[in-house]
Amino acid sequence: EGVALLDRAVARGTPGPYQIKAAIAACHVGADGADWAQIAALYDSLMQFEPTPIVGLNRAVAYAEAGQPDAALGMLEAMREELADYQPFHAAHADLLARSGDASGARSAYDKAIELAASEADVAFLERRRGGLDQRGKV
Repeated sequence: EGVALLDRAVARGTPGPYQIKAAIAACHVGADGADWAQIAALYDSLMQFEPTPIVGLNRAVAYAEAGQPDAALGMLEAMREELADYQPFHAAHADLLARSGDASGARSAYDKAIELAASEADVAFLERRRGGLDQRGKV
């Protein structure tokens, strides 16, 4: 039903942030799993309507999941100061650094994410991720 509503909204030819967000949600629940390339493209469009740091962070994560971790790391670096006190930024940064093989950088980012974590569950999750870094830095 939600996808049918989205199709009708898209058919109007006047996309806006609500339609784009609905399309992103629809791409997450596809029969074959999330369509990360499409999600990344949709975040590119959403940035035109809502150029916020949080949308930018989500865009970077989508790029990483779509197989473009270097581009995602560049996007995160551009937001470092703006999101310095935002725990999800540091958690995402840690994960991307780990994927790229930067164990030292990943540990530092996990430490900051743990410092800013709002719950014991978040701390436990992040500590497990940090503890799972092997010598190459991969999780």
